[in-house]
Amino acid sequence: MSTSTGSSSSVILAAIARLLMPLLIMASLFLLLRGHNEPGGGFIGGLLGGVAFVLTAVAFGPLAARRALMISPYSLIPWGMGFAILGALIPLAFGQPFFSPVWSDEIPFAGEVFKVGTPLVFDIGVYLLVVGIAVIFVLTLMEVDLEEHDPEGMDSDEIKMADSAQEGQE
Repeated sequence: MSTSTGSSSSVILAAIARLLMPLLIMASLFLLLRGHNEPGGGFIGGLLGGVAFVLTAVAFGPLAARRALMISPYSLIPWGMGFAILGALIPLAFGQPFFSPVWSDEIPFAGEVFKVGTPLVFDIGVYLLVVGIAVIFVLTLMEVDLEEHDPEGMDSDEIKMADSAQEGQE
């Protein structure tokens, strides 16, 4: 069941969405960061990140999902393309063929030693692209659905009560 704002009226769905959103984002980042060494990567991590915002949109409405994302999903697409292209071009600066993996020296972080390379840069670009496209796709469908059923936003109870009060005065 959907309200006039596009959000669900289910208290259970709202409670579950509040709990799952941070967990889905953390899991998507985990998949992103482990992707160049083990299964995972930018695409599956981006899908899981997109699901987090789609769940928020279903539970609380498209405006809540836009607020949770904190930036326009349209801006994620050029940033993602930039990172993906950068990950493909960096090897050229080192005399390597286009799209070859180039690895940095070992970088210590939180007691561990990591090797960071261009596959991670490319995966970050794919992650941003997939999150942006998934969120744009779902939010656009939700907002078009709202406009078709309620093109002027006149479906709320307060407006109906105000209209009937005006009719009674005439």
